[in-house]
Amino acid sequence: MSHLAEGRTARSSNTLHGIALMSVAMLLIPFVDGLAKHLSAAHSPLFISWARYAIAAAIVLPAAVMVHGRAALPRKRLGPHILRTTLLVTSMSLYFLAIARLPLATAISAYFIGPVIAALLGVVLLKERFSVQKAVALFLGFGGALLVLGPGRELDAGIVFALGSGVFFALYLVATRVASRQENPLRTLAFQCALGALILTPQAIWTWSLPETAELPLFAALGGLSALSHVLSIAAFRYAETSTLAPLVYLELVGTCAIGFFVFSEVPGLSVWVGAGVIVAAGLLLAHRPERPG
Repeated sequence: MSHLAEGRTARSSNTLHGIALMSVAMLLIPFVDGLAKHLSAAHSPLFISWARYAIAAAIVLPAAVMVHGRAALPRKRLGPHILRTTLLVTSMSLYFLAIARLPLATAISAYFIGPVIAALLGVVLLKERFSVQKAVALFLGFGGALLVLGPGRELDAGIVFALGSGVFFALYLVATRVASRQENPLRTLAFQCALGALILTPQAIWTWSLPETAELPLFAALGGLSALSHVLSIAAFRYAETSTLAPLVYLELVGTCAIGFFVFSEVPGLSVWVGAGVIVAAGLLLAHRPERPG
């Protein structure tokens, strides 16, 4: 019995460790969004999205080389890695374009339609089982998106960018499910950062603007915090199950709303708050363990 008790205690400790790591990772991302929005006043969001990946690559690649030497990057099954990275950088670029035009709370709420769309795509593309649970989540998710859009509100560019970002994030999630998961996480992250910076280089050249000296620490924090959030989230999944950690992604929404309010004095309308709550409810429903087939 003592061994069983020790095992339960160890599992409980690991789970708490994973929850703590994931919570910190999700609460770091709003600071990245806030920095990107602040910098977008003087620089193109397309340039900022490149800078985020370029700086993260400058941090992650040396770490991967120190750990894995010449095998710092994946060499097999590159197709899925390239597809996933392309979808992710497209999602991020669209999101940065959105937050330059929208309050942070509105943009992040529309973006979080992504996991709900991924559930639908999983059924259509991957032949995953369609359940009542998923049907209700899809209904809630799209209803929440309509509330975020706002009754009678025109579909402006910012909303289109935010929703588009969510759609590409959904495609990224589906591609991740299809891709082999046997690759080392650090090598995958290094490849993602390096290829992402390369893919985004043309748009960076097209929208190039030289940062002021005072802005350099902000750009460094943009890439550094982004890389740190990725590392922490990867580490979290080594300690806790996906079903335990998945709901914690909505800490990002809470943190982003707080940054918008306290830093940019943004006060979203009631429809945005209600819509965000409905989308979170849909995501939590999907994160819950699916019911057993009857």
